[in-house]
Amino acid sequence: MENLALVLLLSYIVGSIPTSIIATKFAKAGDIRNFGSGNAGGTNVLRMLGWKIGLAVILFDLFKGVVATYYVPQIFWDPNPLPFNNATPFADYTVVQILCGVAAVFGHIWTLFAGFKGGKGVATGAGMVLGLAPVEFIVALLVFILVFTSWRYVSLGSITAAMAIPVTMFVRENVFLVDIRGYHTLVYFAIGVSLLIIYTHRENIKRLLAGTESKLMHFKGAQKAD
Repeated sequence: MENLALVLLLSYIVGSIPTSIIATKFAKAGDIRNFGSGNAGGTNVLRMLGWKIGLAVILFDLFKGVVATYYVPQIFWDPNPLPFNNATPFADYTVVQILCGVAAVFGHIWTLFAGFKGGKGVATGAGMVLGLAPVEFIVALLVFILVFTSWRYVSLGSITAAMAIPVTMFVRENVFLVDIRGYHTLVYFAIGVSLLIIYTHRENIKRLLAGTESKLMHFKGAQKAD
């Protein structure tokens, strides 16, 4: 039990690294939460500091998900049985990877280092999916690119990409008859992560429905948030 608590705590801390806040501090641009949407995420950095720093923030946030899902369990997990009954078709180690990935996403959304107010978990969640389901990650990335280039809404692209993950898994298993190991467990996990991403975008959804959501047309010149 102690070992599981350790890897989950470390994964949460990795996810909690406030990349966007650190980047804007180093760039001497103030606190990212005082500009644009007020969100401590990569999209807001794109608007405030340009695509180079914004892309670096997004990639690092994605890397946090990969580190928590792949490296933290590999280095710190003692291969003893889980402290609870593993009713999934996965090996205990894979279950630990999934839990660590979720802990990292929670850390990004509710960061320990910034008053538990972080980003929306998209990039870190994508890093977790990349480590666990690379095919679904590629499809979700293509969906994001298609939606964003068509309508220029990052939020809409993120929401549809999140929804594409369980849908892709379902179609591969039930339509193309691909044997996805642990599908009947993994698909519910994918649905849960997608619902979490949708939840963190609830204000964006309201603005999309009201027609007031901001499009990402330019990367600099954000207005200070109220």
